[in-house]
Amino acid sequence: QQIQFADDMQEFTKFPTKTGRRSLSRSISQSSTDSYSSAASYTDSSDDEVSPREKQQTNSKGSSNFCVKNIKQAEFGRREIEIAEQDMSALISLRKRAQGEKPLAGAKIVGCTHITAQTAVLVETLCALGSQGYARAIPDPCIPMSRSRAVPRDAPVLPGVAVFAWKGESEDDFWWCIDRCVSVDGWQPNMILDDGGDLTHWVYKKYPSVFKKIRGIVEESVTGVHRLYQLSKAGKLCVPAMNVNDSVTKQKFDNLYCCRESILDGLKRTTDVMFGGKQVVVCGYGEVGKGCCAALKALGAIVYVTEIDPICALQACMDGFRVVKLSEVIRQVDVVITCTGNKNVVTREHLDRMKNSCIVCNMGHSNTEIDVTSLRTPELTWERVRSQVDHVIWPDGKRVVLLAEGRLLNLSCSTVPTFVLSITATTQALALIELYNAPEGRYKQDVYLLPKKMDEYVASLHLPSFDAHLTELTDDQAKYLGLNKNGPFKPNYY
Repeated sequence: QQIQFADDMQEFTKFPTKTGRRSLSRSISQSSTDSYSSAASYTDSSDDEVSPREKQQTNSKGSSNFCVKNIKQAEFGRREIEIAEQDMSALISLRKRAQGEKPLAGAKIVGCTHITAQTAVLVETLCALGSQGYARAIPDPCIPMSRSRAVPRDAPVLPGVAVFAWKGESEDDFWWCIDRCVSVDGWQPNMILDDGGDLTHWVYKKYPSVFKKIRGIVEESVTGVHRLYQLSKAGKLCVPAMNVNDSVTKQKFDNLYCCRESILDGLKRTTDVMFGGKQVVVCGYGEVGKGCCAALKALGAIVYVTEIDPICALQACMDGFRVVKLSEVIRQVDVVITCTGNKNVVTREHLDRMKNSCIVCNMGHSNTEIDVTSLRTPELTWERVRSQVDHVIWPDGKRVVLLAEGRLLNLSCSTVPTFVLSITATTQALALIELYNAPEGRYKQDVYLLPKKMDEYVASLHLPSFDAHLTELTDDQAKYLGLNKNGPFKPNYY
């Protein structure tokens, strides 16, 4: 069965770049290794002290074109992938529907994202759809994947796919992994799948000739999208890019429902905290913040919200939350959660004023929301309590509980719901297919949004999991509303 969309020639809605958007102050030309990087610095004390970069490992086919913690865990990784596939039926359905057409035949995709079992299902789907990569002497399709931010477990091992990722990467390891995916003899990527903009930024700065030949970029995070708009505004974005983060199927599902469940999971696993009666401040009331606040409120926590956007602030007020400045409540709250996608949201001044045993964590995109660097000073003592949990001790004995060293709580300390990741992964796959197959001239050198028809198609693929049955418009009803009976049902600005 072929994939068909109504109005096949319809362009993605072009997102305005000159007005109506706030831009981050950080210039794209700054060093790619400064604090804006989303690489992790944490190393679990239980892990093997030998760096994977120093190990000589070979897979079952005799290839050493990868770098993971322990290739012997491949069988375990395969079982994890099989479990994930059970709750990613829509992505598997897309794989079955389109694999005969091979819409990604000839695509050479290099990616930088969270390496999990769910990501592995996406990668294997892209391979099944015809994407090609490098495997040196092995003629299998593959996608070089580096790692962005946190790896909950060791990277899944995928047959024929060059994976450079492991739990506990240092900053230097992170950029080394990215470079190994880009700088390959006899192989050059023509598509980028990114999460955070690190890969895009690295290729743009280090390999400009490669960047100019890229046919399209698919970016799924708010931070990475900001970077793309910065490039576009400066006139330096020489390839079309797809903003998956602001698609309905990412923003209103992954960001909201995923975080609504994983925030509690991460906090419970790391601290065993009881939420009833606890005072919590959530920085940011976007979709991530909304999910976190709803979950915490349901368990009886007293929740405050900080916001810069008056619209989001008004939403928080009408949802029953008090909107405050962080400085107004920092001395009294028991938990501080950041989810803005910005930098230095919680500063050293805030940390100094926190009460004893205050829990600090991040649910935003990168590891820059909490100024962890300012805590690495001689007068403060770091004490490892358990994996991903540190006590930062002040001279007077006050302790702040820092989770995952300020990186993403849900990916570092717990798991994320597989089903909602299927929605995002399916959207990413369709965005790659569209950009790769678009006729020359359809997309300019700019940033685009997904059309609502594609969002609705992604949603429809997931409805059978709930045995949901859509009501169909009659011809008279469709004429009355001015809609096509088959959609799209939402305007492009929704």
